[in-house]
Amino acid sequence: MSARSLNWLKFGSLVALAFSLGLFFAGLVDSPSPTTAQTTRGTVPSLTPVGSPVLQGTGSLASLSEGFANVAEAVKPSVVLIEAQRTAEETGRSRSFQDFFRNPDDGFREGRGSGFIVSADGYILTNNHVIDGADRVRVRLTDRREFEAEVIGADVNTDLAVLKIDADDLSAFALGDSDESRVGEWVLAIGNPLGENLTFTVTSGIISAKGRGRLNLPNATSTSIQDFIQTDAAINPGNSGGPLVNLHGEVIGINSAIASQTGTYVGYGFAIPINLARRVMTQLIENGRVRRAALMVSIIDVTPEDAEYAGLPDIRGVMVQDIPDNASPARRAGIVPGDIILAIDGKPVNYVAELQQEIGFRTPGEEVSVELARKGGARKKVTVRLAELDTQPRLAQDDTGPTTEPSSGSTNMERLGIAVEPVTEIIADRLGIEHGDVNGLMVLEVQPGGPSWEKLFSRQGAGAPDIIVAVDGAEVLSEGDLRQALDTAGSGAVVSVEVVSPTAQGPRRRVVRIRLAD
Repeated sequence: MSARSLNWLKFGSLVALAFSLGLFFAGLVDSPSPTTAQTTRGTVPSLTPVGSPVLQGTGSLASLSEGFANVAEAVKPSVVLIEAQRTAEETGRSRSFQDFFRNPDDGFREGRGSGFIVSADGYILTNNHVIDGADRVRVRLTDRREFEAEVIGADVNTDLAVLKIDADDLSAFALGDSDESRVGEWVLAIGNPLGENLTFTVTSGIISAKGRGRLNLPNATSTSIQDFIQTDAAINPGNSGGPLVNLHGEVIGINSAIASQTGTYVGYGFAIPINLARRVMTQLIENGRVRRAALMVSIIDVTPEDAEYAGLPDIRGVMVQDIPDNASPARRAGIVPGDIILAIDGKPVNYVAELQQEIGFRTPGEEVSVELARKGGARKKVTVRLAELDTQPRLAQDDTGPTTEPSSGSTNMERLGIAVEPVTEIIADRLGIEHGDVNGLMVLEVQPGGPSWEKLFSRQGAGAPDIIVAVDGAEVLSEGDLRQALDTAGSGAVVSVEVVSPTAQGPRRRVVRIRLAD
C-alpha cells in the first residue's frame, strides 16, 4: 500500500471515530425541545420570561394611571345605587325622572340613579330628579347591602336631594372645594350608568369649563340656579347623582345632566358644584327644606352693549331687566330696571348664577350692600333688606294671542332695524291688554341681522310682539318721541330700550341694550 493510500485510510478512520463520539456524548445531555411547529401531541414549548420594555418618558403617565386606580379603590365604598319606585298611574312626574323608568305597562315603574355617602351615619346626596315623585326609595351599597331610604328633603331649584339610611360606620366621601378646581384638571365621574349591570363605573376626563348655565333642562324655572361644571368624562343616564371626583379623592361636583341628541354620552357632561350642593344639603338636613332670600328682580347676564352703555372696562355683572313686584326690596332701595349689579357686600358678581347663590343662601331679612353701574360710568351703592323667596314665578310669553299685521300707519325705524305702530285701542284689544295700561310703539317687524335682531320681537317671532315704552329713560308714546330719542343718542351709540311684552301672566317688562345703525 502506498503512503498516500495509507494517509487517506487514517483520515477516514478519524472522521468515523469523531462521528461516533458525537453520537455518544449527545445521548448524555438533554436534546433541544421541539419547536411549536415540530410539536405533534402533548408537549408544551419551554418559554423564557421576557422583561418589560424600557420606555422613555412614560413615568408620569404610569403615575397618573396609578393615581386613578388608587382614587377609584379608595372611594368605591362611598358610591351607592339608588332605586326609585312609583306606581305608573300617578301623573305629573318630571320628564327627566320618566326617562329612567322601565316596564311602562305593568302598573309599576322603577328608575335607577346614583348617589354618594356624605356622613358615616347614613346621609346620602343625589339629584332631585332621581327620586322625584317616588313612592319608595332603596339604596344599595357596593358591598351589596340594601336599605330602605328616607327622603330628608329635596330642592327643585338646584336639583338636589338628601336621603338617609339606617346604618352606621359607613365610608363617607371627603367634600372638596369646587371654587378651587381649574379648567383642564383631571377628574373621575363615578356612578351606575345604563342600569344595574354597569354599577360602579369609573370614567376619566378633564374639567372642560366652569360656570355653565342656561341649559335647557326639564322643569327649570326662572328661579333655578344653573352653575355647572362641564366635563368630558363619560356620563350617561344612571350616572345622575354620582360624584365627580378630583385626584385627591374629593367630591367637587354631582353629575347631573348631559347635552346629547341621542340621550347618551356625546362628550358634554355637567355637574353641580359641591360648594353649591353643600349649602343646599346643610339646609335640607337642618330644616327639611331650603329657605332662599331674594332681591325680587328679573335679571340677565351683561352683554357687550350693556357694558359699553354703563362704561364698564370689561363685560361682567348682571343687568336688572325688570322689577315686577312693587313691594320688591330692590325697588324700595332705589334699584331700577337697566341697573347693572357689580358686587354684593364688596364681592364681585360676574354672571347670573353667582348672584343667585350669593343672595339666595343669605338669611331673609338680612341687609346687603349692592354696587350698581349706570349710564356713562355712574356708580352707586344701595342697601337692600332681602325678602324670602316663596314662589317660583314663570315668565313665559303667550303664543296664543291674535296675529297683528302691519297697517298703513306703521313707521320704519331704520337705525333700530324695526317697523313700529302706536298701540291703539283696537291693537290693545287684540293683544288682550287694557287700552291705556301700556302706551308705546308696537314692534311689527324686525330686520333679520339688523341692530334689533334677536333683541326685540314682533308677532313673526315667538310670543306676543314687544311694545317700546321708553328709550334712555325718555317715555315713547309716538314715532316722533322715538325718532327724537334716537337722534339724541346719535349713530352707532348704544341705547337702553324699555319694552313691555303681553303674556298670559300679564305684561312683562324688560330692558334691552341695542347699538344703533349708522
